Amino acid sequence: MAAGSHLAVREEEARTVGGVTVADGSRAAILDAAAACFMAKGYAASSIDDVARSLGSTKGRIYHHYPSKGDLFADVFRTGMEANYAAIEPLRDIAGSAVARWRRMAMVHTRQMIVTRPYQRVVWEGVELYLRGATTPEQREEFARLMKYRNDYGAIFRQVIIAAREAGDMRFDDPRVTEQLMFVSLNSPLFWYTPRPGESERDIEMIVAQVVDFTARGLGVRT
Repeated sequence: MAAGSHLAVREEEARTVGGVTVADGSRAAILDAAAACFMAKGYAASSIDDVARSLGSTKGRIYHHYPSKGDLFADVFRTGMEANYAAIEPLRDIAGSAVARWRRMAMVHTRQMIVTRPYQRVVWEGVELYLRGATTPEQREEFARLMKYRNDYGAIFRQVIIAAREAGDMRFDDPRVTEQLMFVSLNSPLFWYTPRPGESERDIEMIVAQVVDFTARGLGVRT
């Protein structure tokens, strides 16, 4: 690694990435750049050179933290999921009905799909790569852990919608199928949302509310 790259690593401080505090600020900057590159070009077409160019740094700065593109991609995936867990954690045990808890969790989850979109697109692509078997044997072991991490997150929502159904506030059949359909809807901003000039936080809140209201109707929420 070039001397200048070492200096860059030392000088950067901890900061927040997608709602998760990353102790090493240099790593945080790399994660942001990598997430944007992977979202724009996909895993296969992206390279460490692309990430380095977007940072205005050498490849050595990235290799200081990540031995390969696959390791970098996996850490972006992990950070995206950590951000989602952190977002819903304060809501998991709030008092009140299960359907009200679900709505609040759904709101923060959908907002994550917008405000941390590059990371969440990497999570989506990681799932696709894993399901297609398009990873090396070494990568599959790590991806299996990441998939479990993601599936455990989905199970949190599944428990809440089951409780809401038992209370008579939702109507659906198979909870596992319903969970998948629910996330198709809540995750949809990943594929059609584009930031608009002058967009405010209120504008984002309105988009989130529309997505969650649509999903609630699919779950048979009584209004």
